[in-house]
Amino acid sequence: MTLNKKPHIVVIGAGLGGLSAAISLATEGFSVDLLEKNDKVGGKLNILEKDGFTFDLGPSILTMPHIFKALFDRAGINMDDYVSIQTVEPHWRNFFEDGSTLDLSSDPEIMQQELLKLGPNTPKEFARFLAYSKKLCEVTEDGYFAQGLDSFWELLKYYGPVKSLQEFDVFRSMDQGVKRFIKDPKLVDVLNYFIKYVGSSPYDAPALMNLLPYIQFGYGLWYVKGGMYGMAQGLEKLALELGVNIQVNVEVKEIQHEAGYASAVRLADGSVLKADIVVSNMELIPAYKELMSGQEKEIKRIEKYAPSCSGLVLHLGVDRIYAQLAHHNFFYSDHPREHFKAIFHEHKLSEDPTIYLVAPCKSDPAQAPEGCEIIKILPHIPHLDPNKPLTAEDYADLRERVLIKLERMGLTDLRKHIVSEESWTPVDIQAKYYSNQGSIYGVVADRFKNLGFKNAQRSGVLKNLYFVGGSVNPGGGMPMVTLSGQLVRDKILADLSKQ
Repeated sequence: MTLNKKPHIVVIGAGLGGLSAAISLATEGFSVDLLEKNDKVGGKLNILEKDGFTFDLGPSILTMPHIFKALFDRAGINMDDYVSIQTVEPHWRNFFEDGSTLDLSSDPEIMQQELLKLGPNTPKEFARFLAYSKKLCEVTEDGYFAQGLDSFWELLKYYGPVKSLQEFDVFRSMDQGVKRFIKDPKLVDVLNYFIKYVGSSPYDAPALMNLLPYIQFGYGLWYVKGGMYGMAQGLEKLALELGVNIQVNVEVKEIQHEAGYASAVRLADGSVLKADIVVSNMELIPAYKELMSGQEKEIKRIEKYAPSCSGLVLHLGVDRIYAQLAHHNFFYSDHPREHFKAIFHEHKLSEDPTIYLVAPCKSDPAQAPEGCEIIKILPHIPHLDPNKPLTAEDYADLRERVLIKLERMGLTDLRKHIVSEESWTPVDIQAKYYSNQGSIYGVVADRFKNLGFKNAQRSGVLKNLYFVGGSVNPGGGMPMVTLSGQLVRDKILADLSKQ
């Protein structure tokens, strides 16, 4: 393949991974077409205005803001001129069936008092756990994030076998890692549920996932002023100013290739757009299934990168204020092991789910009419499984079960106060975003299936095809998919330098 001085790059999908890749590559002088099948950029970071309420349809928590800032810094631009963020305090409020609550706070004194609710030794236990979490985070940032390591073998080569085994705590699950330090079962549940960031099970995920609490406590928990979708809007503005050609309502139907190289993409209207390099923000397995024929061997190889869980997402506008809620809230299952077993092993709806609830009006009252607020509810549920299909009635029953549980745990008459509602099931998520079997977070972190790794960003089929997003390293969640766009830039530059 003969490349021009400035190769032309086509990026498929304008989720955060695609936006980040397009910005990162345009900053280096590449010409970039960014193609998005939906009517706006952002992917799962989406927005809906309905009945006077502004619903953030996708991610609700911003962490590691320095990863987003790096996109602007490299372009010589101040992120504050494009995106305004604010800290959230408390980080979140935890509700338990016995009526007790526990706040996670960035304020050490408040955190100390909250932990003392669980016993006199709990603050010391938590301090030891957080030191362990910090160590996991620092060693991961040093190589896996900074160097874009893409496999367990690259990790072994970079860190060495002894350091890899010891410092990554590879022989324990996340739950086992927590229980090394924490005795109180409520705090165990809270720390285990940091796994929500990657849509996996703490009983299956590697102990390395215990870096997640330090990521939150070390880098803070943030909200985008005016709504989370403002991050997508800020990145879109930056991309356009850098010369990225963004096209929405344009769907790619095929990656054309010859002699082991991608050569063009064919669009839904039949037109063909030539490309020297293709970057796909479409998830790995759907991309190979839908955009290239004859990839059964590659699909079989990457099946170990199984989809994460999905969710039943309820966006509710209510005509009252629930003063007991914080911005972020968790209502815990009394049977957490059974809850995760149902989702990840039995592929059925949990009878007693842990519920994530976002009340964004606590930070941003303007998102709802006066005297009203938004209640976003997200219990994790199985991804779509053709062997164990769930019906619309099954999802409706879970909705009722969840609302009854929230009412029992203090949200009095919640169902009576709903004046606006938008709901999403895995079927909707798959149809809207082409995610693998309706997953929300890309690839599940499972130490037995994939050691917690995702697939490499470089395609195993075409030499100039790369992937970004939650189905490849470093994984799912807003910061990681944004980082993937920056890491793919580094890989493309490295590969071009060898030609």
